[in-house]
Amino acid sequence: MKLTSLRLISRDIKAAVEFYEQAIGATAQWYTEDFAELSADTITIAIGSTRTMKMFSEGLTDFTGTKSAIIEFLVNNVDEEYERIKNLASEIIQEPTTMPWGNRSLLFCDPDGNMINFFTPVSEEAVKKFS
Repeated sequence: MKLTSLRLISRDIKAAVEFYEQAIGATAQWYTEDFAELSADTITIAIGSTRTMKMFSEGLTDFTGTKSAIIEFLVNNVDEEYERIKNLASEIIQEPTTMPWGNRSLLFCDPDGNMINFFTPVSEEAVKKFS
């Protein structure tokens, strides 16, 4: 089994796609006005409007961001990314902080309230893990 994409559902797909284009530096490919994809090095982020959920079931149309999952991106320098992201993110949950497991981490939210972590390994053990 291979994880190939992460799909987010957005109340404002245009704002979400623009946010992710700026946040991860990828250009979206729009397939319809309700569905776009952004491809990063190791995964594709698919973004659908709430209207796409009606194709699965009428009961799946009330979406808000989640605080039970974190979308994580390995970045070269968390502190530099913070300077770029701080005016883009709808909410900064945690400014760059070195975590006990050896990653320097920046936690923030996208326009729909989904949590995103940009992290850089800084301890010897964490650096080895991601080398």
